[in-house]
Amino acid sequence: MISFGFPSEKIISKLQSGSDKFISADTEIGIRRLFPSSDEKILCSLDNQSYFVISVKAACTFLFGTSKCRITFMMCRRLDPFTMTEERLSAGLWLIGLGPGNLDHMSKKAIDVARACSERFLEGYTAILPPYQEDRLEDFVGKWERIMRPLVEDPEKLLELAKEEPVALLIVGDPMQATTHVDLEARCDELDIDFNIIPGITATALAVSLSGLQSYRFGRQVTIPYSYGDYLPSSPLEMIYRNYDNNLHTLVLLDLDPTGMGVEKPTPMSPHDAFTILQKMEKRMVEGGKKISQSVKNLDGV
Repeated sequence: MISFGFPSEKIISKLQSGSDKFISADTEIGIRRLFPSSDEKILCSLDNQSYFVISVKAACTFLFGTSKCRITFMMCRRLDPFTMTEERLSAGLWLIGLGPGNLDHMSKKAIDVARACSERFLEGYTAILPPYQEDRLEDFVGKWERIMRPLVEDPEKLLELAKEEPVALLIVGDPMQATTHVDLEARCDELDIDFNIIPGITATALAVSLSGLQSYRFGRQVTIPYSYGDYLPSSPLEMIYRNYDNNLHTLVLLDLDPTGMGVEKPTPMSPHDAFTILQKMEKRMVEGGKKISQSVKNLDGV
């Protein structure tokens, strides 16, 4: 169910218009969409004569609003809820979140759906499982194989399989945290392949929870990348300083791939390497004439 606020005051109603189904979405308490079929549309009243039409079938993002408020609608197709009483899953692509690196945090639904899929692939470049957890994975979901960046970003093999049988793409954390996985949904929509997501606990949510800090006091998170040759952006440190100046915490993610290619098994950056890279960024900022409000070595929590 999706709910957003609008300034008018009418109750949502469902009505028929020809062969299409519509949801009237002119309401104070928001838009609600309950188990829509693939041909449904949402009508948002813009004035007395016109409507803003959103097609549920399209995997797209729609933006509208006023100077004070912008509203984002993210629509995507989903399969019917899966239950273990079904004999088998229908063909399609299932993106399944494994949680933050410990398989004991997988949901029962994630385990059940993964077991029910005909093929299982572990996506191995946006995040990784510790080796001892990989050793346990077959006991949880059945036989699997690893795929890396080329087969995820150029997913013809994956999608051809998903046309004929249920295919699981196993992803550490939550499936839709990486833009690559968002692209997979758009591709499935273009090819009319059923697509579904089983959420997982993200490492970012877990880190904030375990830190004991107030979640709304975190600013924009940043990733510290490996340095490739002369490539060393200072933007991550600039964002850390911006959060610091606004009295906000920063959650810092560390790069996994020294090559930047996503082909070889990832090598997580160590905290020591991250600190060294931040110092190099600081030096480059100073040499470039940029003002810094604090030295890296003096930041709390570094």
